[in-house]
Amino acid sequence: MVPYTYAVASHSRANPDAVYAALTCAATWPLWSPIDAAAIADGGDPEGQQKVGDTRIFRTGRVISRETIVELITHRRFVYENLSGPFRSYRGTVELTPATQGGTDITWSGSFEPKLRFSGRFWRWYLTRFMQRMADGLAAYASDTRSRTGSK
Repeated sequence: MVPYTYAVASHSRANPDAVYAALTCAATWPLWSPIDAAAIADGGDPEGQQKVGDTRIFRTGRVISRETIVELITHRRFVYENLSGPFRSYRGTVELTPATQGGTDITWSGSFEPKLRFSGRFWRWYLTRFMQRMADGLAAYASDTRSRTGSK
């Protein structure tokens, strides 16, 4: 089966450092996304910078997902794989690019293979909308954080 894909984009007034800081701190995710709660598996600190291999546990409503960080390029890229849910495989990538007009362009994309046959188009539709909310929330949160702290 060929994997399905999605891609969404957003823009933040904050620089890539501020966007990356929010993205890599699991504790902030419930503040800027539809996710209700976040934790690090094995009791890791959700406030600190994460590293490749860390597994995050997110709860949205009654749905719990486990995601492992598989690649980090400081201030540029965050890549994770979902270890649970309705997918045989799922890999998400968040790219941060300094924007020519200032701030950061955020591209959140993913590829996945659903467990249930014929559900791929539904999941692409759903994930495109959900991840747009994620990207927009991240962009706004980083911009607001920049405003509160006086960062450039």
